[in-house]
Amino acid sequence: ITLYEAYGMSETTGPHCLSGPYIYRHHSCGKPVPGCRVKLVDKDAEGNGEICFWGRTVFMGYLNMEDKTKETFDEDGWLHSGDLGKLDKDGFLYVTGRIKDLIITAGGENVPPVPIEDAVKKELPIVSNAMVIGDKKKFLSMLLTLKSVLDPDTSDPTDVLTEQARDFCQKTGSKATKVSEIVATRDQAIYQAIQEGINRVNRNATNRVHCIQKWIVLPRDFSISGGELGPTMKLKRLTVLEKYRHEVDSFYEE
Repeated sequence: ITLYEAYGMSETTGPHCLSGPYIYRHHSCGKPVPGCRVKLVDKDAEGNGEICFWGRTVFMGYLNMEDKTKETFDEDGWLHSGDLGKLDKDGFLYVTGRIKDLIITAGGENVPPVPIEDAVKKELPIVSNAMVIGDKKKFLSMLLTLKSVLDPDTSDPTDVLTEQARDFCQKTGSKATKVSEIVATRDQAIYQAIQEGINRVNRNATNRVHCIQKWIVLPRDFSISGGELGPTMKLKRLTVLEKYRHEVDSFYEE
């Protein structure tokens, strides 16, 4: 099945950018639909900037909320989305994260975490969730969770690895079938495979600042009931930081 991405907001009356059979790039949400425009503002060295919309489909403002409307539009009438993105030389748009999720290191470098997290999950099919840490820190670290079977009654993650995760373990020579077995023993084969995957991601990093230097596997996958995920399965970063404060602090102990 071929899937084509689209991108927009309620404030743009639906899709503002579309992909299609003749307008397609892998991981891109396509190009603006006819009559609509996109620009990026406050771009960093890698070309990531805030995505802004213009067009007849963009709404006029929030009803009886003049202050919020003024915050959303600039003086030229462009709607600021709060999302981060990049445009390639052919005008294809790639959404790379949210401004509020942007990591600013101790050295003042801006690091969008989502592309790094997605790269790790692509390299390591055993990984369910990956979260980059590094705001006001000297280097980046990462929290990892492993893919586990969900309880059919509660949809909460169990300790049992999914079939895909078990296949990954077997390929490394590990006989582990549960998350607890891997974490409790720091399964050498699994941990080495994870490190090798992160090394591959680091080799493709834009610069050294974007490299993951330390990581840890958590004993339980993220979930709505655990508080780490919201109703739409979005990662609640501040909640995760607070819940795993001890693990995060251990990365940066002198």
